[in-house]
Amino acid sequence: MSTSTMTRSRSIWGTKTMVQLAMLTGIAYLVMLLSKMLPSVQGFLDFDFKDVIICIGGFTFGPLAAMAISTVVAVLELMTVSTTGPIGLLMNVLATCSFCCTASWIYKRRPSKQMAVLGLACGVIALTVVMLLWNYLITPVYQGVSREVVAAMLPTIILPFNLVKGGFNLAVTLLIYQPVLTALQKSGAVPPPNSSKKSNLGFFLFAAALFTTFLLLALALMGIF
Repeated sequence: MSTSTMTRSRSIWGTKTMVQLAMLTGIAYLVMLLSKMLPSVQGFLDFDFKDVIICIGGFTFGPLAAMAISTVVAVLELMTVSTTGPIGLLMNVLATCSFCCTASWIYKRRPSKQMAVLGLACGVIALTVVMLLWNYLITPVYQGVSREVVAAMLPTIILPFNLVKGGFNLAVTLLIYQPVLTALQKSGAVPPPNSSKKSNLGFFLFAAALFTTFLLLALALMGIF
């Protein structure tokens, strides 16, 4: 293969990847808009399920891609529908990156169902810890309440909210893991499957149980259930 042919092939692959990332960004933005229709928790904590799409991008292209998608979507949100300004942008990026980049970094070490579960679980922990810290630091600034009030909210409101938000995103990502894995295998990004249909069914039932649990918890936090 000549040098010009190799260069052209790399260029085509780069363009293809950029198109895929742009599509994922667009889908994540639409999911964010749909999430805006859900009730807030305590008037300022919003469930946002774009992290599921961004995790798919991270699982496919790596944690840097997840960071790029989350930043672009957050900027678009700031320019279109957000009312929280730069502080909201910062919190948005921190929340999404702590979950998606952690999950995708662990998953990309050795792509498998087990690593997907481990990565997403670690992502939930990272999300919860990061948002506890940053809500304590930032919430008094843009909510106009004392730091003591925010400190009292950490274990009773902010902690369960982020655990449920992260858990729901974890469950949905696991539910769509298999079709995403199939696409990754067809592209050659991960090894061929070595699991049986029985294990696939068990994995699906596990994800479905998590989904049901965290859905009910999310509805309870929003005052719907």
